Amino acid sequence: MSDKTRTMTTTYEALKARRLAIDMTRGKPAADQLDLSQALIDDAAAAGYLSRDGIDCRNYGHGLGLPEARELGGQLLGLDPSQVVVAGNSSLELMHDAIAFAMLRGINSGEPWRLADEVAFLCPVPGYDRHFAICEALGIRMIAVPMNDDGPDMARVEALVAADPAIKGMWCVPLYSNPTGAIYSPEVVRRLARMPAAASDFRLFWDDAYRFHHLTEERYASPDIIGECVRAGHPDRALMFASTSKVTLAGAGLALFASSPRNVDWWQRCVSVRTIGPDKMNQLRHVRYLRDRATLAGLMDRHRAILQPKFAALEASLQALLGEVADVSWTKPKGGYFVSLFTPDGYAKRTVELAAQAGVVLTPAGAAFPYGDDPRDRHLRIAPSCPSPAQIEQAAQVIGLSLLRALDEGVRRRA
Repeated sequence: MSDKTRTMTTTYEALKARRLAIDMTRGKPAADQLDLSQALIDDAAAAGYLSRDGIDCRNYGHGLGLPEARELGGQLLGLDPSQVVVAGNSSLELMHDAIAFAMLRGINSGEPWRLADEVAFLCPVPGYDRHFAICEALGIRMIAVPMNDDGPDMARVEALVAADPAIKGMWCVPLYSNPTGAIYSPEVVRRLARMPAAASDFRLFWDDAYRFHHLTEERYASPDIIGECVRAGHPDRALMFASTSKVTLAGAGLALFASSPRNVDWWQRCVSVRTIGPDKMNQLRHVRYLRDRATLAGLMDRHRAILQPKFAALEASLQALLGEVADVSWTKPKGGYFVSLFTPDGYAKRTVELAAQAGVVLTPAGAAFPYGDDPRDRHLRIAPSCPSPAQIEQAAQVIGLSLLRALDEGVRRRA
């Protein structure tokens, strides 16, 4: 055993002996981030129950959301309020509903997807595991396409969508993508909007989850996919989803669905069977707390002040341990909630196992790929938002040392 390996093993065992318990599996806001919106709870009584127009928010009705909530959503998304639906607290719930509605009833005048011989979705990878879980639960075949720094591999996407009528949809996280932090370029967005599709009811499931979640002073703008689709002659192609889950209270925010007027009408017809109306009390509280885009931007600056040091601590620790290691890299996102760590081929799963043994729990290796299968076994998703900066330094040490130990095991196996 070399001196370097002996030192690495000793340090790993010392960290393991501390019996750490650090969970970095999901991008949860930390308690001090949730505290930023404590007024939603403390001032609930002051918000009352009567809307601007005298609507009693305690009662049924207004399936598309309070008018002033839709206006706030329109301001946040840069759309006319008539194109925005406010419902529930989770955009993931709305994505699931949209696909379930399409499977059961079809979209607009199209036949129900369940009647097709097969339904398939394009899934840029690495991607969001919960998107893939929806497809798997509903029996939708997933087709992985590579993700680049400026968005998905468009040559591959265009060829697949044009040739296969079974491809009904594509997952997109256009800004600070989960988990790589990729930012879709204007050219990628234009190509997505204008590309020919063999399925007339092909839809882009546009998950704009990190639209407001900047980690630098530069606030990158989310692409105007709905406008691009209109200009390309495909006005109904994009279904946009967003929420305030990581803006206000993660378990009690506002979820937004936005699209063309025709798609909003379709949504209303479908959702009216499922509900008599959303939680308008929560919508009213949010309208009176957030008020406008400027207020939200100020709130997000306070989030950034909490999050950015955590990402910086992770970056510094990874650089110190892994900066000189061949075939190891990681992303340096300008926004969002995740860092992607890439190991040499074949070492991600073992790194996760070793980290868990030392008290740091990560998302399972392969989770960012359809069916949990990373063919190269090299991608890890790290979520640094919830632990403290000190815990993140410890966790990064564990992750780095776990990878180094896994690599050393590989060398000894080959010797």
